[in-house]
Amino acid sequence: MIEFKLDARSGVAPYMQLIHQVRHAMRLGLLKQGDRLPTVKEVVGQVAINPNTVLKAYRELEYEGLVTLRTGVGTFVARTLSDGVDHGPLREDLRQWLDRARRVGLDEESIEALFVSEFKAPAGERA
Repeated sequence: MIEFKLDARSGVAPYMQLIHQVRHAMRLGLLKQGDRLPTVKEVVGQVAINPNTVLKAYRELEYEGLVTLRTGVGTFVARTLSDGVDHGPLREDLRQWLDRARRVGLDEESIEALFVSEFKAPAGERA
């Protein structure tokens, strides 16, 4: 089951952070069709958030067709966003790259800046 985390300093509304985390977990295949999301009460206990904020996020996900709310039963993943690709080998390559970047002395911000600059660069302009 997904465990939510909120970053009060991110500038992103809490309900949007919940939505992004659900989508992210769906894309990575961590949440699959039929999986139950934490109840509103569980999320409130986890991240100390207003229950209406959780409901707003779940309703938005329902509007997008990603989850189904079943009164008295829970909120369930209606479909997946996973591309069906096994991320395991790619994840291991990325872990090795991160380890190498840390060993040469890059801090978190430098690693992120390097990754984002390469990720966003047009294919023909990559080093």
